[in-house]
Amino acid sequence: MSTTLKQIQSQKQKLAPKQVLNARLLQLNVVNLEHTILKELEQNPTLEQLDPVEDENVDLEKDNPIEDMDVSLEDMYSNESNYYLSEQKKEIPIPDQSTFSENLIEQIQHINLEGNEYEIAEEIIWNINERGYLDTDLILIADRYNLLEDEITPILHKVQRLEPKGIGSRSLKECLMIQLEDQKPCLSYTILDQSFDDFMHKRYDKIKDRYKCSNDELHKVVEIISNLNPRPGEGYRDKFQTVIPDLIVREDGDDWVITTNDSGLPELRVSRFYKDQVKNNEFKGEAKKFIKEKINSAQWFIEAVRQRRVTMVNVMYSIIKFQPEWFAGDMEFLRPLRLQEIADSINMDISTISRSTRGKFADTPYGIFELKHFFTDSIKLSDGSVISTFIIKRVLENIIQSENKDSPYSDDILVQKLSEKGYFLARRTIAKYRDQLGYPVARLRKKI
Repeated sequence: MSTTLKQIQSQKQKLAPKQVLNARLLQLNVVNLEHTILKELEQNPTLEQLDPVEDENVDLEKDNPIEDMDVSLEDMYSNESNYYLSEQKKEIPIPDQSTFSENLIEQIQHINLEGNEYEIAEEIIWNINERGYLDTDLILIADRYNLLEDEITPILHKVQRLEPKGIGSRSLKECLMIQLEDQKPCLSYTILDQSFDDFMHKRYDKIKDRYKCSNDELHKVVEIISNLNPRPGEGYRDKFQTVIPDLIVREDGDDWVITTNDSGLPELRVSRFYKDQVKNNEFKGEAKKFIKEKINSAQWFIEAVRQRRVTMVNVMYSIIKFQPEWFAGDMEFLRPLRLQEIADSINMDISTISRSTRGKFADTPYGIFELKHFFTDSIKLSDGSVISTFIIKRVLENIIQSENKDSPYSDDILVQKLSEKGYFLARRTIAKYRDQLGYPVARLRKKI
């Protein structure tokens, strides 16, 4: 047997340190941002908090470190003067617990990852939805790093084995099989792997014939699978946190004023003492190199904090533009809206939009809402019209809430009720929406 050596040239993308920092701060909510700022102040001696009693007329332009830096990811948003109100916010209470996503990120620090695999694992985690499933196609994450989907599948495999097991799965079948893989080979795992559709549709006779198992054996399989967790994110994901809005949205005549809810956070600057010492060549050799690196790090951090504010405000402005009816007061109506549309609108990467909306809340005139509330899929009705699934779900929820609980509506009746209102949908679609709203089947909604 002959061995052939082949040289293949490939190009791979690795995020620059400033890009990584921008992404890391953007995905934090305002509470965790304060934690991060305080931690950075402790670790970097060249970064200092601006004393509030200092002269307010200090020349900020002269002390602005951004001028000497490379252009950031979203340099088109450099004019911040229109984005902020001068009003003071109340001090933010800080819960002791970390978020569920941060808990997963803490776990990946203890598994075998190399190079930019850690960054890719983080990207996967920040794209996990509240049910615990991967909320985007894996190939889109691969494209961001100029990799093939097969190249990052092993990283997803490691994330899915974190606690709770099955987190980041792409389907119910994958989620359940991951939870059973330690017990394979076993009948439960085999049935999920080879006869998942038959099992989900309760074709038990077909399963018994194929695997030559008894009623008792099949009953045990059903019991084992029923005790698995089909939604590994629920019950864990950030439900303990006090909701602190990241954005304040207020109407001002025909316009909207948006401000980030972080005026209570420390204002930062690079230490003048260390800048003067470096300028006057007070440090030599390794000490000089160390201080310069810390100054650069401080400048990057200050820019990333400011960039986070600008990005979030622009995302919120774009959401308002895409959802004019809701912000005009019609809270029962939302247009179909995807992350990609916001990304295209403000010329940013979709992963940036995902980070700036996930786990972030806006204080609007109508209450506090998570930014993801304003994103909804579309559905095409039988008459060819396209509406958001949000509208269908609200109508469906109103029908279920008004039903007679002594005789709740079956899914077939729900189909009929919706068609009477002009929404013609398949029964399986209605069943899916009912499940997403958290309502069980009719027999389980019946009052005894």
